[in-house]
Parts: sequence; C-alpha cells; structure tokens
Amino acid sequence: MPAAITTITMTTTTTTDLAVARLLAWLSPAFPTGGYAYSHGLEWAVEAGDIGDGETLRVWLADILRHGAGHNDAILLRHAHRAAGDPAGLADLAELARALAGSRERLAETTGQGNAFLLAAAAWGGIPAAAEAGDLPYPIAVGALAGARGIGEDLAAACFLQAVTANLISAAVRLVPLGQSTGLAVLAALEPAIADIARASAAATLDDLGGACFRADIAAMRHETQHTRLFRS
Repeated sequence: MPAAITTITMTTTTTTDLAVARLLAWLSPAFPTGGYAYSHGLEWAVEAGDIGDGETLRVWLADILRHGAGHNDAILLRHAHRAAGDPAGLADLAELARALAGSRERLAETTGQGNAFLLAAAAWGGIPAAAEAGDLPYPIAVGALAGARGIGEDLAAACFLQAVTANLISAAVRLVPLGQSTGLAVLAALEPAIADIARASAAATLDDLGGACFRADIAAMRHETQHTRLFRS
C-alpha cells in the first residue's frame, strides 16, 4: 500500500452557479448602466427634509418597493422574462413600462439604464427580440436577457430588486450624507421586503400594476426643476 493517498475532488459548475455569476456581473454597480447618476427623486426628498437619516431612508425605500416602482418593476421583469423570445410581446411590455413612468426624468432613468444595459450585455449575446421593442425600460431589459439566457425568473427578480435598492441607498449615502455602515444597515433591514415583493410578483398579472407612492412621484417631478442637482433624476 502506498505511504500516502492523494484524493482529488472534482467540482462541477452547475447551471445555477452560472446564473448567479451572470447576475452578479449584470447587476454589479460596476456594470455600465449609469445607475450611479440617478436618484429616483431621492435628491429632492433629501433637500425637502423627508429623508435625513437611516430610518427615514428605510421607510421611504420600503414604500417604493412595496407600493411604487419596486412592485411594478418586479412584475414587469417577470413578464419580460416570459416574453424573451416574443418580439411583439416584448414591445407591448416595453410600451406599458414606459407609460408607467410618472415623470420625464423617471422615463429617462428607466430607458437610459435599460438601453445602457443592453449595450453592455451584448457581450453575452444580447436579446434578439429587443430590436423591435424600441427603448427598453431597465426591468424589461434585465428580465428579457435573463429569460433568453435561461436564468431563473425567481432569482432574476430577487437580485434585480436587491441591486436597485442598493443603488438608491448608495445615492442617499452621498446625498444626506450617511455613513457606509448606516447604508448597509438599511439594506439589511429591507431584505424581508425585497424577498416578499419578489415572491408576491410571481403570480401577479399586468392588471396588478399600479402604485400609491405619491410623495415619491412628486419628488421625481420636483427634481426636474431643482436648482442644485448632483443626479439626473
């Protein structure tokens, strides 16, 4: 018998591993969608005094997730995932998503990020059906590419919501300003809401789209004429 036996363990990369790796790349702050340039109206909310610390930021973002763009974007992303190979269906969804944007800057935010996402994601093959859809809002672009590349719908929805929330927290950290530790505490506190919204959107139809974040909508509209601005929305 040999003095020593060397055991070699073979590790197989699964489809799920690959899906997670791709989503980490696509939804990373370093992915060139220009997300750092948008605050989704937070800049006005900070100036108006609605957001001044971690708790007020948490409440504001929880409302956006449950009753505003978070809720709607999760539904739109899932339907885009299912329509990834349907040019006409994807075009209809893109038109609906654009119509849901409550202000000029919100429309520029979602289509600007969506178009930038598609351009950067061309390295993964792009979305054939996107050519006929016009400007693709951000959740439509992410959902369609995830569907086209076989990435699970549930995973894509949850990761998208987490990434968007993290981006808004990053904007608030710079605007209030807040410390990085406070920003991370807010992100951790919002995890249950992100999971709930992602889960609830699975059975949602397009008739479930809608919102009640009037203060956030007003913030986005008022930001258009705000005297001093760091962000584009």
